[in-house]
Amino acid sequence: MTVLKEGSRPVFRLFLSAIGGLFRSRASREAEIVALRQQVAVLKRRLGSRRVRLSWRDRMFWVFLSKVWPGWRTALVIVRPETGLRWHREGFRAYWRWRARPRGGRPRVDRETREPIARLHRENPLWGAPRIHGELLMLGIDVAESTVSTYLQKLPRLPSQNWRTFVRNHIHQSVAVDFAVVPTIKFSLLYVFVVLDHERRRILHINVTANPTAAWAAQQLVEALPWETDARFLFRDGDGIYGEEFERRVRGLGLQQVVTARASPWQNAYCERVIGTLRRECLDHVVAVNERQLKRVLDDFVRYYNASRTHLSLAKNSPVGRLVSSRRGGAVVAFPEAGGLHHRYERMAA
Repeated sequence: MTVLKEGSRPVFRLFLSAIGGLFRSRASREAEIVALRQQVAVLKRRLGSRRVRLSWRDRMFWVFLSKVWPGWRTALVIVRPETGLRWHREGFRAYWRWRARPRGGRPRVDRETREPIARLHRENPLWGAPRIHGELLMLGIDVAESTVSTYLQKLPRLPSQNWRTFVRNHIHQSVAVDFAVVPTIKFSLLYVFVVLDHERRRILHINVTANPTAAWAAQQLVEALPWETDARFLFRDGDGIYGEEFERRVRGLGLQQVVTARASPWQNAYCERVIGTLRRECLDHVVAVNERQLKRVLDDFVRYYNASRTHLSLAKNSPVGRLVSSRRGGAVVAFPEAGGLHHRYERMAA
């Protein structure tokens, strides 16, 4: 008897099933034809791949066929019959999971309610559900506190204020100092010392010297701050000009020094911004002759800066504060400021 090769066994099995099909009913033969055609279609989709890939429709076909045709195992070639039984068990579990899914319950909260909950929690990380619920009631959003708890997002870290909030809470207690270097007509250098109030971006004091020392800088700080001041923090860089004498006078004023990191001007951003404004709007348009002349020019510009110049961070107002003129107040009149580099505009009655 000739021994069949391993690859020819499925063909021999189909041959025997074809002979046996002569003695089966017509319905059985039709079922077998459908099964074989389905497998041929699967093999055509293989497109050169060694592994036959079956979709969920193919699996459902064999699950259904196994329920209506007892001889389905004889026609199944591309996979083992045990695989078809496993598909049936998986389909059975999926069906009952679908039947047992929860139905009904509370309706989903609309988007107009969920978004304020997320926004309040994001902008106020220290608030809990009761506090957010109370704020929503004040906004006319009537929801239960349990609903607020359900839609609170989990924060990636412990709730804390951000840097903007921290600076805003302490800005009225902080001042900043810095030096600017100005070349003169004789190619020497003059040093401009600036003391800035963070709260209103107001220049508290400005002075010029050719020989800056720690004692001179400390004296300028004393002249800038009154004896009774709300300032508690002094921002400065790590320049060697701020020596032991300067630190002693700072401690005497009750100030705590905040020294910025090396090569990090952004840590003293407000004072750096003011020095940039001094250069762009004043120093770049004049030639410094000596200390007295430069001090006079800077004093004129500081008066304009504090009383007239508008600032984005102050809602387009000046550090000292300007009154808004009425359109019926009269004609617009220009007043030269800072030696005519800038102008202040007021309405004057005829």
